[in-house]
Amino acid sequence: MLTAGMKAPDFSLSDQHGNTVTPADFAGKKIVLYFYPRDNTPGCSRQACAFAGAYEDFKTMDVAVIGVSKDSVASHVKFAEKYSLPFILLSDPELQAIQAYDVWQEKKNYGKVSMGVVRSTYIIDENGVIEKVMPKVKPDTNAAEILEYLRGKA
Repeated sequence: MLTAGMKAPDFSLSDQHGNTVTPADFAGKKIVLYFYPRDNTPGCSRQACAFAGAYEDFKTMDVAVIGVSKDSVASHVKFAEKYSLPFILLSDPELQAIQAYDVWQEKKNYGKVSMGVVRSTYIIDENGVIEKVMPKVKPDTNAAEILEYLRGKA
C-alpha cells in the first residue's frame, strides 16, 4: 500500500460521462478516492449509496468524491443512474490507477484465491499528497468514517 505523505500517483481515466479525469483537475481541492470491486454488487452498491447520501457534506467541505473500479464506462452509466450517484465514477479496465494505488491484490473468497480490487480509500490533500490511507474498508461505514476524519481536521 502507499502511505500518507507520499505524492499521489497520477492517472488519466474516463468517467461515466466519457470525460477524461486526472488528479490535476482537482488541484487546490481535497479528493476522496475510493476503489471498489464491481458495479451493482451488494457491498459496492451500499458503499456508493452511502457516499451519495453524504455527498452534500463532502460538497460543503469542498471535497471531491471519486469512485474507481475496472468496470466499463457503460457499466458506470447504468450504476450511477440506478442509484442516482452524484459523484464521479472512473473506469479503469487497464488497471492504471488500481495498480498505481496498490489495490490490485490477492483475495480469498470461499477458499478460492484470485486477484481483484481490495476495497480501499485514499484521502488526497490540496497539493496532491496522500493524507490518509484506509485499506480494506467496510462498505457501510466508509463514507461516515471519512466525514468524521475530515471534520476532526477542521
